[in-house]
Amino acid sequence: MQRSLIKRIAAISSSLALAFAATAASAADAHPAFKVDVTGTGAPIILIPGLASSGAVWDGTVAHYCGGGKHQCHVLTLAGFAGVPAIPGALLPAVERQLSDYIAANKFDRPVVIGHSLGGFVGMKLAADHPEQVGRLVIVDSLPALGATQVPSITSAQLKEMAAGMRTAMKSQDAASAEAGQLRTLRSMITKQEDIDRALAQGKQSDRDTVIDAMAELMGSDLREDVGRIKAPTLVLGTWIAYKDYAPKAAIASVYTTQYAKLAGARIEMADNARHFIMYDDPAWMYDRIDNFLN
Repeated sequence: MQRSLIKRIAAISSSLALAFAATAASAADAHPAFKVDVTGTGAPIILIPGLASSGAVWDGTVAHYCGGGKHQCHVLTLAGFAGVPAIPGALLPAVERQLSDYIAANKFDRPVVIGHSLGGFVGMKLAADHPEQVGRLVIVDSLPALGATQVPSITSAQLKEMAAGMRTAMKSQDAASAEAGQLRTLRSMITKQEDIDRALAQGKQSDRDTVIDAMAELMGSDLREDVGRIKAPTLVLGTWIAYKDYAPKAAIASVYTTQYAKLAGARIEMADNARHFIMYDDPAWMYDRIDNFLN
């Protein structure tokens, strides 16, 4: 009798394990365009990293906001980035669509959305296309039309043509040239060597075609008109010191104010001591600005 009971318990345990595994697989299948790591309890904050970055870039942000019971962090890593399996087709529309579904499925009531770089663009697009789903939006060093920073008058058709040329050039590079170019870019975006090494490692784990296609998609897009549909209060955190040899702070700040002109009430602040990865270079400044914005 005892042996029979043990067998029944083992069978039930096995069934439960299979059920949990099936549930986890089903949850992942629901949003193959990104992986989510959840930390804490409370009002949801969705954090979206940038190109070829893992959600680990937000580790300090998660520790700051999601350890005290006030907020729950949902940290994304996009498909094809930092070891997450790539998906076929255009990545950014898939991320936006599936993130909207994720918010609806979890019954989030207008969560805070924070995005860095390419992640900021995704957050912008989500808030423009689904304004009822986003409560507050924080954009960390991203612009509505990145490809138009040098030539503001460039047309949408010209942006797409430029992006197509960039995609072709990047895909024709050999691996060594691509890696050298990535290192040069990261050195302009991040101050400390250990943070550069961390970002470089994430890039090496990323699918090259996905990274190139996502970058081209970003460069070929123009949301300068679309941001007018955003209803969420928006904080934009920009940077300028990496470009000080080419333009003064006022000129760079004017690019932000001009590109976000159609987003009513957008609060734009420029970091004086951080390059593109503000969460690495000056996290205290970033937290202070976001704290004031959320409170």
